[in-house]
Amino acid sequence: MKKEIPLLMLLGGVAAVSASAQENSERDNNDQANRQLPTITIHAPRLTRSLYDTPSAVTTLTREEIQRGQQGVRLDEALDRVPGVFLQNRDNFAQGQRISSRGFGARGTFGIRGLHIRVDGIPYTLPDGQAQIDAVDLDSAERIEVIRGPSSVLYGNAAGGVIDITTGDGSELCRSPVLRLQGGSDDFRKLSLRNGGESENWVHSVSVSALDFDGYREQSKVEKRVLNARVGYRLDADRSLSALVNLLDMPTAQDPSALTLGEVAEDPRQARDIAIELDSGQSVEQQLVGLHYEDLDAMGGEINVRGFISRRDFEQQLPFPGSSLIDYQRHYYGGGAGYTGAATLGDMSLRHVTGIDLARQEDDRGRRSVDALGDVTGITADEQQDATSAGVFLQTELGVTETLDLSAGVRHDQIRMTIDDRFVDDGRDDSGERTFREWTGSLGLSYRYHPDHQVYATVGNAFETPTFTEFARDDGRGGFNPEIQPQKALNREVGLRGIFGNGLRYEMVAFSVDVDDELIGYEATEGRTYYKNAGKTSRDGIELGVDWSFSLAWRLASALTLADYRFDRFDDGSNDFSDNRLPGQPRQVWQNALTWYGNGDRFASLEAQYTGDYYADNANEVTIDDHWLFNLKAGDGWRLGDGATYLSASLGIRNLLDEAYYENVRINAFGGRYYEPAAGRTISAGLELSF
Repeated sequence: MKKEIPLLMLLGGVAAVSASAQENSERDNNDQANRQLPTITIHAPRLTRSLYDTPSAVTTLTREEIQRGQQGVRLDEALDRVPGVFLQNRDNFAQGQRISSRGFGARGTFGIRGLHIRVDGIPYTLPDGQAQIDAVDLDSAERIEVIRGPSSVLYGNAAGGVIDITTGDGSELCRSPVLRLQGGSDDFRKLSLRNGGESENWVHSVSVSALDFDGYREQSKVEKRVLNARVGYRLDADRSLSALVNLLDMPTAQDPSALTLGEVAEDPRQARDIAIELDSGQSVEQQLVGLHYEDLDAMGGEINVRGFISRRDFEQQLPFPGSSLIDYQRHYYGGGAGYTGAATLGDMSLRHVTGIDLARQEDDRGRRSVDALGDVTGITADEQQDATSAGVFLQTELGVTETLDLSAGVRHDQIRMTIDDRFVDDGRDDSGERTFREWTGSLGLSYRYHPDHQVYATVGNAFETPTFTEFARDDGRGGFNPEIQPQKALNREVGLRGIFGNGLRYEMVAFSVDVDDELIGYEATEGRTYYKNAGKTSRDGIELGVDWSFSLAWRLASALTLADYRFDRFDDGSNDFSDNRLPGQPRQVWQNALTWYGNGDRFASLEAQYTGDYYADNANEVTIDDHWLFNLKAGDGWRLGDGATYLSASLGIRNLLDEAYYENVRINAFGGRYYEPAAGRTISAGLELSF
């Protein structure tokens, strides 16, 4: 059937323009002819270049947007302002935030699926395609880059979009140490301390935080401790070596589970009775160490080499009796190397980056059954799950003219997944192996038709394997579900970005993505999610962003997404869902922020976000209503004594109008338990002392 938002209509309807570049720049208002675009360098697309020469939808968030007036606990605090990105599940730390970009990642019920997450160059997305971000330290985050289109040509498996987070190395700190104390509604408490700086050839940053939060609903308590440390040494003018250590200790992250509509009406703050009885939730310990060597003058180019090793101990009680107590011990390690060089082809300049990525995931995983009182009744699974990924890539940029650039990339990935079934009580050996070999490519064109404006077009493909969790069989057996396959996507987009003489920056993107064998989750029995392949889906839409500092004191930022995510062909044998909308994805998301800046660090910001209605199930029979959400933030700062010490304070009110809505909706849930209600009006405040 005819799509509601055909791509040609989207391209023809481009009128308003917006902005994603957020960094401040000086403008010469007396001589507009000499004004140049601000230099915003993008690193996430592998080949470092100016944002306005990049043929893809990329948003850059600065330290101010990540940290100013924020709690520094959840990624949505910063990512809400990125068009094309939709986030849910703020306060259920046992499930983790659900992040989707152009629909990729929407199916994840635990952890993140479909998106490639990187922190300080280390892939937090595992070889099998899943990612956890509970160890990310937002208190030291310096920069976030978001690539919104499928990007397997850059990072391989599960790169339906890319979130690249960079923490500060300490050189950016004007004062150190920095002590911050926060408190707020529902017993929110957080203490953080950061120290860093430079000394001769050394640079360092150490950030520690402790979070204690009871949560809006019953059975929502979390206790979390994070340490993120970086140290670097400059060997000479071109060579440097740096190391990082990241530690996570989360002994408690309770799960209140989802409710039925009747239970929400009765008391939205309640948890499921069985969740309380079983004390559902998780505990996590994780340690990660990484090394990075950089040489800016090697063989006429630049060399980067990285390596890392990580260990994670995990246990989770799911909120239902039966085979619901899971644990694993994970070892994850790998590295990569890349060489960036330049050459000439006739009169044309050619830049290129080539390299290799290697990673290994080893999960010693078990599952036990419990009764309604939480007593363990037996072992139901014991498996060793290993995944190895190897990818080689080449990215190039050819300067055809001074204003026209042609970009191309190619990558080959091999992912080998094995399961050693050690559970012998069922009398079967469900051990097995799956190997996937995938080629991906991209082609892009960027044209600077005016010194201050760019138009680009790009096409590329991507793939995503099922994770080990998604390979689970609904017949109770172990090993791989032989019925599901990787999903594959073809992405096409056309975009505009630039800046007008009055300082208004804009970005506009029209995209169309076709996905074959889309992976869809469903609950065959209460509590546990399984997966199958849909026939074909499509995602068409436009993303608009604007950022306008219309005076020295005022700034307006707006991000609008209009999209249609739809099953083109999906018949599961008993139901035909063809032409239905994909569940969990609204067609409209509109984020706005009006900020006033006073002297020093004084500011006030009013945020308004509209989320359109969407469906909670494949049949499109359960509708989640649209809603508006308003937030207010303000802060100020003062020099103390001789001026060496600085005190700042901030106040935030979330859900200012006390709107009733859902922070998370569980897709295709069993028994009508779709709903996780969001908190009403909440208040938080913080004091920061820097020396």
